[in-house]
Amino acid sequence: MYYYTIRHETSFYYSEPISESMMELQMQPRNDYHQRCARFQVVVSPRASVNTLTDYRGNTVAVFDVPLPHHRLMITCESLVEISPFLALPETLPMEEWALIENARLDVERFDMLSSSHFTRPTEALKAFIQELALPTGLDPLTLIRLLNTRLYESFDYRQNTTTVDSTIDDLLTHREGVCQDFAHLMIATIRGFGIPCRYVSGYLSHRAQFEARSAADASHAWVEVWFPSLGWVGFDPTNNVSCAERHIRVAVGRDYADVPPTKGVFRGEADTMLEVAVSVEELSQLPLIEERLQSPVDWSIESQQLQTDQQEQQQQ
Repeated sequence: MYYYTIRHETSFYYSEPISESMMELQMQPRNDYHQRCARFQVVVSPRASVNTLTDYRGNTVAVFDVPLPHHRLMITCESLVEISPFLALPETLPMEEWALIENARLDVERFDMLSSSHFTRPTEALKAFIQELALPTGLDPLTLIRLLNTRLYESFDYRQNTTTVDSTIDDLLTHREGVCQDFAHLMIATIRGFGIPCRYVSGYLSHRAQFEARSAADASHAWVEVWFPSLGWVGFDPTNNVSCAERHIRVAVGRDYADVPPTKGVFRGEADTMLEVAVSVEELSQLPLIEERLQSPVDWSIESQQLQTDQQEQQQQ
């Protein structure tokens, strides 16, 4: 078994005090397949009551509302995850797998993962890139996906700050560099063009010393899962040119990033926003015996309330 602790800290800073924040989080690791989330804690400052729900894809969504003035919002999530070993994938699949994929296209669970989505729409640049890849014909589905995974890894450089969360696949195709989100979107758009169900996965990657990884160790990660009738959902990481296994910690699945952002919300007020994120993933030798509660960060609401009082006093003067 493999055990991991993940700490994900998100801080929003506002140039002016805002009166209310409403936020949705997708940061809790999933319980399915080889993975079990043994513990998940979330602490919000200013203090808020956090409620959770499970969406129709099996993702856990946490929601909260901070209905008082504040100029900083801090979200700290801590997870403890257990992952069982993966079986090795076969070298190839029979060519009959294509017919099984064709017959299953109208299944409700997979139909959603065949259609284009916000970040995976086919474009002229994508068509040109697929022709450039010159993938050989006559391959079984598994061999085709493995080859595509490698070709994408070889065709693009991993570089932070060249794209944003709103970047399209055309941005990656133009600059030939980006981050894991960009690689995942391009791979999904390509695979769906082959008629194979494919979905976006958000999560974390354990960066062990004996494995090389060009993705950032202090950030969340994203990859792709492809559906094969004889194997189920199988993960591929085009950023690092690997099949996903025990080092990949799954949080949420969707059509693309737009379905599963770690944080999504709105606030009431007029202010510029600055975001800071810190992620750490640590591998453990065993599950800890003592469950320590996550310590609350500084409650910025106290500071904001004092700021509001000072402003009122100035206005009265």
